[in-house]
Amino acid sequence: AVQKFSPNVKLMCEAGTGYNNIPIADARARGIDVCNIPTYSTESVAHMVITYVMNFSAAIFQQAKMLHEGNQSNFRVFQHPIYEITNKKIGLIGGSGTIGTAVADVALPLGMDVLISSRSGRLPKGHKYENNDRVKVVPLDELLASSDFVSINCPLNSETRHSIGDREIRLMKPTAFLINTARGAIINEAELINCMKDKVIAGAGLDTQEVEPPAADSELWTIDNVFLTPHIGWRRLETRQRLVDMTTDNIES
Repeated sequence: AVQKFSPNVKLMCEAGTGYNNIPIADARARGIDVCNIPTYSTESVAHMVITYVMNFSAAIFQQAKMLHEGNQSNFRVFQHPIYEITNKKIGLIGGSGTIGTAVADVALPLGMDVLISSRSGRLPKGHKYENNDRVKVVPLDELLASSDFVSINCPLNSETRHSIGDREIRLMKPTAFLINTARGAIINEAELINCMKDKVIAGAGLDTQEVEPPAADSELWTIDNVFLTPHIGWRRLETRQRLVDMTTDNIES
């Protein structure tokens, strides 16, 4: 498609954080600059992660569903485990980046411990949590095995596509929850579906899916421990206005 652009096109501005839907090499070959808006939704997406954590810890999704269906038995009998999040571990895949760091900004005051996966085994020099006792950098497998909540916060690229699948999910605690607010294709959805049907983990919260919305016959719609939201992490009113303003600034500069 880039080859069909007018020679007057000098800039492609991704109104979002990811480049995965832009043919960058083709654009560069045509002398077209490419930019994105990497920070417009940082806090909003981080808050979406914590929203899922809060909902899972109180089984709000499940309990609200029961009440909406006219089942009020949960007023009398505890049917879903609920617990405090203080001293629970949240594992951040890609957690040393901007959004992962913003998740830690909220998780730490709530009393959570933060695990971050890193191939280098350390945070970038000068990272704000480099010397924080409640933030640890660990290999991915250790993060998966130790965390009560696992949040995916890495970009989608050739290395991360389908990088979370059957093997990784089966390393998680049976009481743990998987949260994806990054890109849907980071998870191998077919393998996730099989794991969730087998109750390998307690639940999965997916604000992003590989195809949005998922196909009408996708089992993601019907598995009772998978909870979908329609990619709303970036859609808060203030976030969208910030996106418009920052896109305008990029074009004008």
